[in-house]
Amino acid sequence: MARPTPELIDALRRTARKVADGAPYQWGHMGSCNCGNLAQELTRMTKDQIHQYAMQRYGDWNEQVADYCDTSQLPFDVIINQMLGAGLSLEDLKHLEKLDDREVLRRFPLEARFLKHNRRDDVVAYLNEWANLLEDKLLEKIKLPEELFELQVA
Repeated sequence: MARPTPELIDALRRTARKVADGAPYQWGHMGSCNCGNLAQELTRMTKDQIHQYAMQRYGDWNEQVADYCDTSQLPFDVIINQMLGAGLSLEDLKHLEKLDDREVLRRFPLEARFLKHNRRDDVVAYLNEWANLLEDKLLEKIKLPEELFELQVA
């Protein structure tokens, strides 16, 4: 699971908001699919740049992630590197493309867990819930000093 950081949580929410507000979304386009939209936020590249780099090799996000090499310096591997640097794992990218991370899905009501990987509203819901999950994990790590909880008698 992704490393919970305020920056990653914010990027997930920005991506969800942009997709919900009508940003180009096309599951079969490497720059405007589930991972492609998040990549735009994390790399500041356009959907067309991401897609162009992806077309230098074969396959969709899952295949490109499977063939990822952190030292290759191929443009698409550099994109993946930036996403990993933001706190994501290779497994996170695979799950995002299919909307199938069990930890994220468990947070939905049972009847709402059957998300379609290529449906805009489902992508938005998944991104938002993933951000909520990471935020909860981040907040669990914050320990306040005991003194803050002591009652002060005046």
